[in-house]
Amino acid sequence: MVYQEQEHAPADPRRTAERDAFIDELVAGHRHQVLEIGCGIGEDGLAFVAAGINYVGVDGSADNVHRARARRLEAVVGTPDELPFAEETFDAAWAMDALEQVANTDLYGVLTEIMRVLKPGAPLAVGLHSGQDTEGHASETSRFLSLRSDEMVRNLFEPHGNIRSFTTWELADGSGHYQFLVVAKP
Repeated sequence: MVYQEQEHAPADPRRTAERDAFIDELVAGHRHQVLEIGCGIGEDGLAFVAAGINYVGVDGSADNVHRARARRLEAVVGTPDELPFAEETFDAAWAMDALEQVANTDLYGVLTEIMRVLKPGAPLAVGLHSGQDTEGHASETSRFLSLRSDEMVRNLFEPHGNIRSFTTWELADGSGHYQFLVVAKP
């Protein structure tokens, strides 16, 4: 799960809008702490902090964590299957693209671990590139990717909480669609 994030990759406007709506929801609900799974260099972290939300990022790349810290963000090296936090620490979690690097056979355990560090009722926002239920190493990056159909995503996430929203949109490059869902911890 270690990869370098592009520092100035063009932002998907729809994903940015979903992030901003999620931040508004957290502020309105007085949820003051968010954990970002796969924080990269902290692009989204800056938006959470600007909204007054206490932010902690976790990433498998020490270089990404170093670069996030250079931006004055709190970040630690770690993986979503072994989060270095106590139970029920966070009011919310944000995981964009990170969980598509987890095999379907491992996703149940990873989601259980993420839910462990969330407070009851806390929302987990997840973004994924969609697919035809295929797994393997992407030829252009050699990263492992698990691309899932909408039905597969629903089936994998439903055991972990209430899927409050699930939306998709076509990607600008024509490579498929993006899945964005919010799951609330029971």
